[in-house]
Amino acid sequence: MNLVSVAIQNTRRNLFRSILTVVGVAIAMLAFLLLRTVLSAWLVGVQHAATDRLATRHKVTFVMPLPKRYVDTVRQVPGVQAVTWMTFFGGKVPGKEEQLGSVAVDAPTFLRVYDELVLPEPQREHFLRDRRGAIVGVALARQFGWKVGDRITLAGTTFAGEWEFSVDGIYTVKRRSVDELSMFFHWSYLNDSLPTQLREQVGWISSKVASAREAPIVAKRIDDGFESRETQTLSMSERAVNNSFMGMASTLLDAIQIVSLVILVIMLLILGNTIAMGVRERTQEYAVLRAIGFLPRHVVIFVLGEATALASAGGLLAVALGVPFINSGVARYLEENMAGFFPFFRLAARDMLLALVLSGVLAVLAALLPALRASKLQVTDALRKLG
Repeated sequence: MNLVSVAIQNTRRNLFRSILTVVGVAIAMLAFLLLRTVLSAWLVGVQHAATDRLATRHKVTFVMPLPKRYVDTVRQVPGVQAVTWMTFFGGKVPGKEEQLGSVAVDAPTFLRVYDELVLPEPQREHFLRDRRGAIVGVALARQFGWKVGDRITLAGTTFAGEWEFSVDGIYTVKRRSVDELSMFFHWSYLNDSLPTQLREQVGWISSKVASAREAPIVAKRIDDGFESRETQTLSMSERAVNNSFMGMASTLLDAIQIVSLVILVIMLLILGNTIAMGVRERTQEYAVLRAIGFLPRHVVIFVLGEATALASAGGLLAVALGVPFINSGVARYLEENMAGFFPFFRLAARDMLLALVLSGVLAVLAALLPALRASKLQVTDALRKLG
């Protein structure tokens, strides 16, 4: 038996208090893991954005459209390998309040530029031939119970009226640069259904370049080409576009970060209180140990070892509970009801590891002061208290 094993055994001295401490640490760390997962899920679009794609939009705002003829100009820019165009449609399922992430696209070029979409070949061919066809992400199909061949109707939001579609395919993705909660349909169907003055306009142009290193150069070439036109453009990488959207929520993200730090402070106080109580109760025991030859560092090891054991148990319990609670419980609810904000909500392995490491670090911080005080006990003063 060594000093560390004795320290761990000390956690059983007041088993009820130790259990409460472990549970308290686990709850605090579980809340920390949940907030970390919220941050990761919110930023997943930025982290996984394609680095070899550019988005070209109206220079003033994303809301204002571009003339479709701009597509041909972008296609001729040196460094551009492939081009597609799209317009955000939105729309709602009748009886539902949430707006869908539905987009009108030029299907043939879209599937080439966004090659991370995985679609069975028969479904792909059917979609390309069907003017009113649409492909939906597997998560969106699961949310509404849609199957290939279903006829669906969306109530227009950006574009008024009722719009009928046929589900020609259900896609998955091999990279997280596109979520599985979107719907894509033919831009030509939308364009031909609009009033004459609204036709031949696109929301933005997406182009594929050779590499991320060339993206800024090609983006400047595109914008320079439209500098003297009636409508100027702003081109940026897909990651920059996603970052601009995240900037609108920066205050909320900062608040979540602050709350997660507060949770760690609460955990620190829980541990500190438990360890301080234990040290006070064992003051005389530590004095006896010092009297029979134990050194101050041995006392420090006893106290830090007990704190680390309690915190590590709490951290392990939080991780064990977090996987089913977050990945199976919270994730399912958010992906079905708040898919626009949390398309991929999963507890990451790095966050689980971070929780375990922080448990140990906070244990040392919480127990450091009580441990130092215990190691500096005056043996004669402590022993006088023996009755």
